[in-house]
Amino acid sequence: MDDEATILPGGEQYDLAKVGAHWQQELERGQRYFKSWIDRCTKIEKIYLQQADQANAAKRRFPMLWANISVLQPAVYARVPQPVVERRFKDSQPVARMASELVERNLAFTADDADLDSLMRAVRDDFLLCARGTVWLRYEADFEPLDIGVEPSAPALDMQGDDGSPAAEQITDERVCMDYVHWSDFLHSPARRWKDVTWVARRVPMTDEEFDKRFPEGRASLAANGAGSNHGTNQTERAQNEGKTYVWEIWCKSENYTVWIAEGSPVALEVSEPPLKLTRFFPCPRPAFGTLSTSSLIPVPDYVYYQQQCDEIDMLTKRVNKLTDQLRLKVFYPSGDGSVSPAIEKAMRPENDTVMVPIPEWAAFTDKGGSNAIVTLPIDEVQKVIVACIEVRKQLVEDVYQITGISDIVRGDTQASETATAQRIKSQWGSIRIRDRQAELARFARDIVNLAGEIICDQFQPETLMLVSGIQLPTAAQKQQVEMQMQQQQMMQQQAAMRAQQMGQPAPPPQPSQLPPEMQKMMEQPTIDEVVQLLRNDSVRGFRIDIETDSTIEPDEDAEKQRRMEFVQMVGGFMQQAGAIAQQTPMLVPVMVETLLFAARGFRAGRQLENTLEQVGAQLSQSATAPKPPPEPTPEQMINLKTAQVKAGAEEKKAQLSVAQAQIEHQTTVEQARSDRAAQALQQFQQQPPAYQ
Repeated sequence: MDDEATILPGGEQYDLAKVGAHWQQELERGQRYFKSWIDRCTKIEKIYLQQADQANAAKRRFPMLWANISVLQPAVYARVPQPVVERRFKDSQPVARMASELVERNLAFTADDADLDSLMRAVRDDFLLCARGTVWLRYEADFEPLDIGVEPSAPALDMQGDDGSPAAEQITDERVCMDYVHWSDFLHSPARRWKDVTWVARRVPMTDEEFDKRFPEGRASLAANGAGSNHGTNQTERAQNEGKTYVWEIWCKSENYTVWIAEGSPVALEVSEPPLKLTRFFPCPRPAFGTLSTSSLIPVPDYVYYQQQCDEIDMLTKRVNKLTDQLRLKVFYPSGDGSVSPAIEKAMRPENDTVMVPIPEWAAFTDKGGSNAIVTLPIDEVQKVIVACIEVRKQLVEDVYQITGISDIVRGDTQASETATAQRIKSQWGSIRIRDRQAELARFARDIVNLAGEIICDQFQPETLMLVSGIQLPTAAQKQQVEMQMQQQQMMQQQAAMRAQQMGQPAPPPQPSQLPPEMQKMMEQPTIDEVVQLLRNDSVRGFRIDIETDSTIEPDEDAEKQRRMEFVQMVGGFMQQAGAIAQQTPMLVPVMVETLLFAARGFRAGRQLENTLEQVGAQLSQSATAPKPPPEPTPEQMINLKTAQVKAGAEEKKAQLSVAQAQIEHQTTVEQARSDRAAQALQQFQQQPPAYQ
């Protein structure tokens, strides 16, 4: 087989040279497609960072872009998103409920471990500055040799078994990694809509150690083709790129494979099947896009729409700076003709903010040979021009705020004379366009969490799911073993009761379960095997992943408290009304229990109490439908009952005496009849003649 060919597990064979040449052309086509946007974003980024000579007044800029971005940053995203995993149908499904709880806790841990907050902030900045931001998700696992309890006779070579196959390994740790992708390091196929994109790619900078570990045989290809280096266009980029190799990771949905290729290399480093089987194939969500048209997926940065106003603001700022430099006291005085004494000239030497100009021909300089010893240059006209420039610049700043939709209430700029209603209207209408940006970042965060949840459901081992979530569930074997022990215990109790009954002894009281409370509570939960089976099956995965609608923006301080109070008030009011109805109509208790559960499942704060409410509700329903014991009698009823019992006892004794007397009379009659028959038989015998006569 050719050394520059690779065979996928499915049997497809790819020539690395042909694949590399194809994807170099595709990458170049994608770079040409986004070239104008990348060039524009590069200029905008320099303006945002004020990468200009600030000492030169001619190049000074008014930081309008930075000010707008600083206002919008906390408005569109302020805190880490909170994942919420809900059952698709909020009814009593113990397995689905437990699966949702496991996935939600694993997602919360993954968000903290991957520092999702910093990723979202970086995406937010790219989104506001360049109108596009994205991340990339990976699955990583750590392995170690499986301990089978046998000491090896010799050290293992290359972790292989006797037949050359890899030695048995076990997973010691697994995680979902989230990587931020810079806006200039992400490419995709040209398309009008995201669902029409056929491939996505990201540029990954690798150190020599990382590259050799990931591609042990790729160093020779780089040396032969002289590719993979990117020196950069400025000193900062050259310092960042020093000692690194840039490799493109490409996921092609149409060909169903992944390609790794060094930048500028005609030969691919690796062609393999996708390491993750994702529903939408790509390991990245749809990017957080700003302004888009229906013609292409090339976004338009917001700065483009008010760039002219910013240029005029910069021009006025430069003009104001120049005119401000002219606001100095300029004094003209006679010099050299003796009209001013040397002492006066020395006293009027120029200071830092004063310009002294000596005039030798003073008579000609002054108006018609006047006698004024000192003349100052008027600055009132310069001041008027500066004030006019500042007013025009202020109006341009207001125009920028109108274009961007940043209202005065969002900036915190208000007037004491305004009413609360006016401020609320400003806040409502001023935040309309901000809501779209908030919704876009919330959608992007939800897509990230969805991808992470899909990886967790498909890849994580049961032990990892329970360890990360802190929830211990029994396995099917453990539950079966405990059930067998309980059945044996019940059989032993039944046999003891039967032996006692045969011997005429009272049956022993039933013994309670010997399981500890923790084990007994755990056995009431579904098994981890059932939960994992549900998570692995995409078609019946009975839950959805969502992001709380207000979790990515700055919340009200009392929001969580308000949700809890609403839940408590709902439950308290319902229980008060339901208690009165249950006393009158016990048969309606099951209906009220289901109503309470239906209401509690609609509250985010009620999920933690749902299991307890179900158990208590089942007990209430069972007790309501069970036959009630008779009420306790009153003292008067007790006296009447005792009197009736005494009378019944006397009647019973009388009846027993009557039965005994009747038995005696019957026995007497029987004996009398027997005696009469004996007498009759004797008389008949005496009356008969002897046989010998």
